[in-house]
Amino acid sequence: MVDQKPVLIDSHAHIYYRDYAGDFDDMLKRAEDCGVAAILVVGTDIESSRETVELAEKHPQLYASVGIHPHDAGRVTDACYDIIKKLALSSNKVVAIGEIGLDFYRDRSPRDDQELVFRRFLQIAAELNKPVIIHDRDAHDRVMTILREETVRKGVLHCFSGDAAMALEAAALGFHISIPGTITYPGNQSLRDVVQSISIDRMLVETDCPYLTPVPHRGKRNEPSYVHLTAMKVAEVKGVTLEDVARITTKNAGDLFGINLWDQSTKIAYRIRNSLYLNITNRCSNRCTFCPKFDDFTVKGHNLMLNNEPSFEEVMAAIGQPEGIDEVVFCGYGEPLIRLNLVKQVAGALKQRGYSIRINTDGQANQVHGHDILPELAGLVDSISVSLNAADAATYRQICNTPFGENGFISVCDFIKTATTYIPQVVASAVTVPGIDIEACRNLAELLGAEFRAREYTEVG
Repeated sequence: MVDQKPVLIDSHAHIYYRDYAGDFDDMLKRAEDCGVAAILVVGTDIESSRETVELAEKHPQLYASVGIHPHDAGRVTDACYDIIKKLALSSNKVVAIGEIGLDFYRDRSPRDDQELVFRRFLQIAAELNKPVIIHDRDAHDRVMTILREETVRKGVLHCFSGDAAMALEAAALGFHISIPGTITYPGNQSLRDVVQSISIDRMLVETDCPYLTPVPHRGKRNEPSYVHLTAMKVAEVKGVTLEDVARITTKNAGDLFGINLWDQSTKIAYRIRNSLYLNITNRCSNRCTFCPKFDDFTVKGHNLMLNNEPSFEEVMAAIGQPEGIDEVVFCGYGEPLIRLNLVKQVAGALKQRGYSIRINTDGQANQVHGHDILPELAGLVDSISVSLNAADAATYRQICNTPFGENGFISVCDFIKTATTYIPQVVASAVTVPGIDIEACRNLAELLGAEFRAREYTEVG
């Protein structure tokens, strides 16, 4: 298994400014050297929108967005809309409409004009089936009201400055939020709280250069290479690695803008943080209502939809000789203990290499195989995490859709209790699905002799 250099996309840059005239090519090279494989150059008026298209046509790593900033809303005419529409259709490198939105901080245009122009551009984006790049400064309530009322459901709130509740609502509407270099500022705990609160699957990273230069370059001109500093801070806040943030946000930008730099190949072995996960089946014992795989087989930027169930040889080849790994986890997007014999075979080979082994399971393996399988895992598995998910049989059956009826909940409880005899660490987990009594789940886990972990409903992986 070979680790590759992280690939990042700067999702918002204004590199047509004179600030870059003296070192434009060097600036692009510095971005490339930092892993920035694509830059979305965002127009703010007709002139700069034309420049974004020209730059995107000239440089393969550059993409364009065209629009008119709310500062200039008071001067927008019907002819302006027509020009932006023509620019949007002039090149396949034009991937969005923006920067558009509301700015109630400087109020350089009347607020009524700003709202009128914002709505009109949202309607143009819907007509052209383009995502939008939204500027919002001190206009959170009106921006969200307008987004709820208009039909556009794909885009990004760039340089996000709202709170966690706003971010969650925007994500629920289908929008992404983009994190700028201000996340590195010591006084900006509010943005770090937002990043902590929402799923990274709805995030992009940006510079907004030449503005908002991240620490330690604050006070100097910003440039696309510095987006890796923002990504590093997001990684720190989310408790993941820079590689994780790069992979996930690059996929997000690809999904939103069609900038397809994400590795779409199916993964058998994949890294998240310092753990190596093994994806050996997409089959499950249960059909949990909260499972995200019914919408998407992607976890933390990894495609886990298997074309076939891998053999022992294929799994070992996918693992290779990984370095910097704290543990190997049988997890993937399915129930690994359905393939009990393969788990034992792979775990045995990896234990000989000195790796720590964990299994994430729904705890139904004894029902699936018709006997107690836990003695077979003794000496092979160091830790097992079992999805408890409910404190009573009725709730379990409702949210997990277990095919084993009342025995489903009984068997998972028995599995947890028995596992403590054979496996050094046993963790019972519950997803924070709205309405689930997490404290009751915690108390039950402790009664069964296991540790307890609450897993965030909005965060997969």
